[in-house]
Amino acid sequence: MYKLATTRNVVVFFPCFRSLSLFRNFHSPPSSFIPSRFLRTNGRVQKISCFKDRKVSRGSGKVTKKLRVSDNVLDEKELSHILWWKEELQTCKKPSTMNLIERLEYSNLLGLDSNLKNGTLKAGTLNCDILQFKSQFPRQVLLCRVGDFYEALGIDACILVEYAGLNPFGGLRSDSIPKAGCPVVNLRQTLDDLTRNGYSVCIVEEVQGPAQARSKKRRFISGHAHPGSPYVYGLVGADHDIDFPEPMPVVGISHSARGYCISMVVETMKTYSTEDCLTEEAVVTKLRTCQYHHLFLHTSLRRNSCGTSKWAEFGEGGLLWGECSSRHSEWFDGNPVSDLLVKVKELYGLDHEVLFRNVTVSSGNRAQPLTLGTSTQIGVIPTDGIPSLLKVLLPPHCSGLPILYVRDLLLNPPSYEIASKIQATCRLMSSVTCSIPEFTCVSSAKIAKLLEWKEANHIELCRIKNVLDEILHMYRKSELNEILKHLIGPTWVATGLDIDFKTLVAGCEVASRKIDEVISLDGETDQKVSSFSAIPDEFFEDMESVWKGRIKTTNINDVLTSVDKAAEDLNLAVTEDFAPVVSRIKASMSQLRAPKGEISYSREQEAVWFKGKCFIPNIWTGTPGEEQIKHLKHALDSKGRKVGEEWFTTTKVEAALARYHEANVKANTRVLELLRGLAAELQSHINIIVFSSTLLVITKALYAHVSEGRRRKWVFPTIVESQKLEDGMPSDKNRKMKIVGLLPYWFNIAEGGAVLNTVDMQSLFLLTGPNGGGKSSLLRSICAAALLGICGLMVPAESAVIPYFDSIMLHMKSYDSPADHKSSFQVEMSELRSIIAGTTKRSLVLVDEICRGTETAKGTCIAGSIIETLDRSGCLGIVSTHLHDIFTLPLNITNTVHKAMGTTCIDGQTKPTWMLTDGVCKESLAFETAKREGIPEIIIQRAEDLYLSVYAKKTLSAENYAKQEELSSYINGNNSNGTHHSEKFLSRISQEGISLANPIEVSHKEVESAITVICQDFIAELRRKKITSELIKIKCFLIGTREWPPPMTIGSSSVYVMLRPDKKLYVGETDNLEDRVRAHRSKEGMQDASFLYFLVPGKSLACQIETLLINQLPNRGFLLSNIADGKHRNFGTSNVYV
Repeated sequence: MYKLATTRNVVVFFPCFRSLSLFRNFHSPPSSFIPSRFLRTNGRVQKISCFKDRKVSRGSGKVTKKLRVSDNVLDEKELSHILWWKEELQTCKKPSTMNLIERLEYSNLLGLDSNLKNGTLKAGTLNCDILQFKSQFPRQVLLCRVGDFYEALGIDACILVEYAGLNPFGGLRSDSIPKAGCPVVNLRQTLDDLTRNGYSVCIVEEVQGPAQARSKKRRFISGHAHPGSPYVYGLVGADHDIDFPEPMPVVGISHSARGYCISMVVETMKTYSTEDCLTEEAVVTKLRTCQYHHLFLHTSLRRNSCGTSKWAEFGEGGLLWGECSSRHSEWFDGNPVSDLLVKVKELYGLDHEVLFRNVTVSSGNRAQPLTLGTSTQIGVIPTDGIPSLLKVLLPPHCSGLPILYVRDLLLNPPSYEIASKIQATCRLMSSVTCSIPEFTCVSSAKIAKLLEWKEANHIELCRIKNVLDEILHMYRKSELNEILKHLIGPTWVATGLDIDFKTLVAGCEVASRKIDEVISLDGETDQKVSSFSAIPDEFFEDMESVWKGRIKTTNINDVLTSVDKAAEDLNLAVTEDFAPVVSRIKASMSQLRAPKGEISYSREQEAVWFKGKCFIPNIWTGTPGEEQIKHLKHALDSKGRKVGEEWFTTTKVEAALARYHEANVKANTRVLELLRGLAAELQSHINIIVFSSTLLVITKALYAHVSEGRRRKWVFPTIVESQKLEDGMPSDKNRKMKIVGLLPYWFNIAEGGAVLNTVDMQSLFLLTGPNGGGKSSLLRSICAAALLGICGLMVPAESAVIPYFDSIMLHMKSYDSPADHKSSFQVEMSELRSIIAGTTKRSLVLVDEICRGTETAKGTCIAGSIIETLDRSGCLGIVSTHLHDIFTLPLNITNTVHKAMGTTCIDGQTKPTWMLTDGVCKESLAFETAKREGIPEIIIQRAEDLYLSVYAKKTLSAENYAKQEELSSYINGNNSNGTHHSEKFLSRISQEGISLANPIEVSHKEVESAITVICQDFIAELRRKKITSELIKIKCFLIGTREWPPPMTIGSSSVYVMLRPDKKLYVGETDNLEDRVRAHRSKEGMQDASFLYFLVPGKSLACQIETLLINQLPNRGFLLSNIADGKHRNFGTSNVYV
């Protein structure tokens, strides 16, 4: 294990920004019986023993068993594991699996029947060895390497057949033990299938290398695969990457007087965290957004406030009970944290001495996590029919870790201090002028596991170096340096690691230097694969490419020299022994069954031999090549068997080939030793590396958000912190939210068609309005804007002042829950109970169409009472309703005002305006809505008649009110949120030099100089002719390889020049430089293209300068790939401005 040490929390905590899409649902309820020494089988109770004697009748195909109980009975732990597996097998459904289950005997951990064929468990047998390995990790599927296969026996074979889609060995014959397996090449797929279904797997490998004939193979446990933690053995020598999912924690839930508590243990990182004082809805939200490995429920959940022992009685815990009862879970008792860690160690087969580090970050004054209803109704959790907030926060091309971070940020809003730092970071990103690094995103769990197991290959180590170097790049750039400082706090919250700025930079420098000293980086081509004309290139490519180019030459110079010398000797031997034979065959003039021969590569045998067809070595005596032909002999494989009639070799070639292989193996071994040694050294810097990788994920997420926010013309809100009085209680001074030009987050203002609203909220709103009038949309929009504001992100508005809320709760329509035996009204009341219990004067409460699931009179009274309760709490919020009788109730409210969604009369018809106004609107537009949705006219007419006959007085009152409402008006001014760049901004000059590691450094200076001269002369001519009076100074910025333009270029006119790899230039203009750069680099061969760009005030001037450069740059000796574009305009074709 690596040692982790910091001043606060010493290892990494991974927030649960993950989904449950891959988690396995179990259909059988958890076991309710207590483990004992007796097991009920076929309706009878049998005592389980380790070994049983049986007699088998070979004549009939049936197996008859005579039970004899041994004195060696299973202990309690082994019995509990067997009962656990028996419960797992109850979920199997495939006929082939059921056939295998019938042959199991639950007398040992493998479930093997010793009386069946190949079922012996005698000492020294493979089955006995497998059972010993199984006893170390009894709740993991065990795969054992046997030659070219990985095999599973008994219970494990049943699991493979059921969940990995494999066929049992030996078909469905009933006289043999259950056995299944997969070829070595399919191991990864099999592991993915098993872990995807929630199982952990223990892999046993064979010791490779020469062994004596008929000797027993030595085996060892090479590693484990868990859900969220793949098998990494052998990756250090691989030439490819591995898909590494986010780690899946083990979750424990308990309950106390302070509320619900959820604990998460991450085995990959050996960390745990706890979060308490949670509501039921918050816990369910975390379960639905966290892809967890296993769920443990503490017995405290069974003891509710009523003193009963039945969970979910009297409505308490009903939502959580419904969530957990549909998933596989286990109960545990004792301390909710320490005993949970004991369960985790048993689950993963860890020693009791293994320590887990507490990385809990104090919640402080953080807002409450989002409730399930809130997160689903604004699309933070994907929900059918609900616009997704996540999809509009980031560009479509952004995926993976950044979007998971943003989702976790929204589900768990940060404290005011962290939100302020996030917003400050975003503001800086919006105005930065220098190019942006690529921001390499690597899973911290992947880094930690590969370094811990010393399986990080050169690809992963280069990626780690990119992470460290990008941190250093941000440190050295003055504009990015401030961004780096601001992100220290948010990264601490995400990781639990308290690392200061100086320590981070120093650690990155040291770790990057260590990697640079060992690893051969991109562009270093001093280690070329051997090549000789007499030997096929494929041979040397296969032998040497697996290790060359990974380690710097200075570290392996001796073994490189040995391999090169051995390759030369092999070439000499092949040339001397095989070349004369090949030449003699080619000189043969016979056309009838002429012998054919060539020097060929046998990939399977990893050898270079002479391959001859129709060839007899003794037919050419007395001819040139005779001596060499006499030395030919049939080639043999590693086991001494003749490979085939066509393959020949000589003693000298075989000796040279053996020396080459020996040198190659030594070189490969040295490379792997250096890679593993480097991984061991980097473990001392694991905190720095994990912190850096997480910081870059956050940086990329915020950079993408700023780019998308500018594209959508969103703004940064003013976040107002609640002031505290001397007694520590929050004051009412800053309890005000004002959002001007609020736009529904799923609309794009550039596309038009959206109605903007201004929300000036200092109290609770009681909102009325017609069907389709925009009440629900307004509530979703306010909820999203407030949530984005307290998270430090941009909001869809023209301006916004948002107080830092301690909780944001949105309740929309409810559906019934048959699993909980609750009607839709019961579900609504349960959710409103939680909202009321968690509401303070610093809360934002949004309730849509309250109490619509029951009869009108009593529902109105319940709604009125709830409004009084919210009014007394002093919270901000909106309660919308169609229960107009609520205005006739004698409500005791002092902090509530009436608001309405406006309507207007057009051609005698009442239509919604979707504008928020003062007052009350009792027009529902129910008939119009029904008619618009296709209800037959005859039904509508009859409904109107019934309405007039029963509710005539109320109708008249409503009409009078509607006439009064028609007098109100709303002025919606379109305030464009464009971006303008001042002369001072355009004339800003960078004080830093740019360092590149490619040959473009020389040419881009020449291009920049030519651009400056051409454009400044042109602008001077425009001023002389008084076409423009603006003082414009051209300042070029470079976008290097693996860099991107800053967000401030979005929405700004710019002219750019692409420096193509073929030394040609491409000139263009755009208002969205990021998308244009992405489009150019997506073309074949353009991935490493660099760009020069400068900003100009307006698209018209950008088009003129684009044409000017296209026509003038060739006159200065530059080659253009789009020179034909200069003919699109006549401007700039003369030499006036040159």
